[in-house]
Amino acid sequence: MANNAIIFILFLIASFTEPSETGIFEFRGEGRTGIYSGSGLLKEWPDLGPKEIMTIENIGNGFVSPVFTDDGFFITGEIDSLCILFSFNMKGEINWQTTLGEEWIKGYRGTRCTPTIAGDHVYVGSGKGDLYCVTRNNGKIVWSKDLEDDFGGIPPLHGFSEAPVIDGDKVFWTPGGKVHNVVALNRFTGKIIWSNKAFGEVSGYNPGKLVSLKERKIFATFSMYHFLGLDANTGELLWSHEQDNYPPEKRGPGYGDSHCNAIIYENGTIWYTEGDGNCCVRLTLSPDGRKITEVWRNKSFDSYMGGVVKLGNFMYCGANTRPQLVSIDATTGQLTDSLKTAPGAIISADNMIYYYNQKGDLMLVSQNQGKMKLVSSFRIKKGTLQHFAHPVINEGVLYQRHGNMLMAYDITKR
Repeated sequence: MANNAIIFILFLIASFTEPSETGIFEFRGEGRTGIYSGSGLLKEWPDLGPKEIMTIENIGNGFVSPVFTDDGFFITGEIDSLCILFSFNMKGEINWQTTLGEEWIKGYRGTRCTPTIAGDHVYVGSGKGDLYCVTRNNGKIVWSKDLEDDFGGIPPLHGFSEAPVIDGDKVFWTPGGKVHNVVALNRFTGKIIWSNKAFGEVSGYNPGKLVSLKERKIFATFSMYHFLGLDANTGELLWSHEQDNYPPEKRGPGYGDSHCNAIIYENGTIWYTEGDGNCCVRLTLSPDGRKITEVWRNKSFDSYMGGVVKLGNFMYCGANTRPQLVSIDATTGQLTDSLKTAPGAIISADNMIYYYNQKGDLMLVSQNQGKMKLVSSFRIKKGTLQHFAHPVINEGVLYQRHGNMLMAYDITKR
């Protein structure tokens, strides 16, 4: 009887404990690195590009790329001023769609916050900065938070752009308010776990990143003029790194405040590349996570929003000041090579670089120890508005969004 009573009590505790979910799918793939798994991919494309195997139309205005799970993908779009979250299966057939709320319709109208999927839930923000938790299997809204009413936040000049970061029972968000500048919410209920006022600056368009150390985890993100490192458990601001390219008297919306690329972290080193800030910077992070030390910075490695990939000891990005695809030695900070093109978004798979420039050219580039060679390219002609969305690779298929359309290309060797 005693054993049965203990078992019953444990069952009750488990029944009333918030679910422990596993499986996180997010912006730019695992770890937000922009490096996708896969092998046996084409090392050269036909003149007109790889075979197009699927086109999905009418997903609305937006720059959000699809996020794949093990059985489908999620993507958002703006239709009639509203943010719509879509769920598709692997065949491109729609499972459901949910209207979340008002979307950004000013300059560069469309969705810009990539969803994050964790267990049974989808977490997604709008360009207005509102945050939603949605049930993965049917699209039902579990909870939502209003940027202004709940946090006193202010959207940046070009709309809020963040990809929710998940850690255990927490979801991190950067409302940019004077009091609730950066917050951690209980991801099952939406209740505030901690809040930090930081520097009281609006969000810097950054997707955010979780850095895991032996002693603690750090939520790293950007506000208008500061790179922030906060203890993921307590919300303590451990350190900051000022973006000093604009003096204080010249700062304001649209002037040095756009820091859109996810950072890279490896073995005690942080690299960030923010073309509207300090550009490419290497920092050393102390073992306890409480201190950063600048090692070098390079103003010529200056992607604004197309991402960065690190392959071996070299990093690659699309530069803005000079329209080039550039590489840099991650140890020394010295540029190693360049290809003339236009600014764009970059990913990698199977040791190759995939680059989608803002003219609409989708390029395949080989790389070896920082040296690059253009192998193939073709022009994306379908879709609408700007060519800003990042490419995605899943199970041997290359996906490219252009506005209201999503195209899929078979890039597997046959």
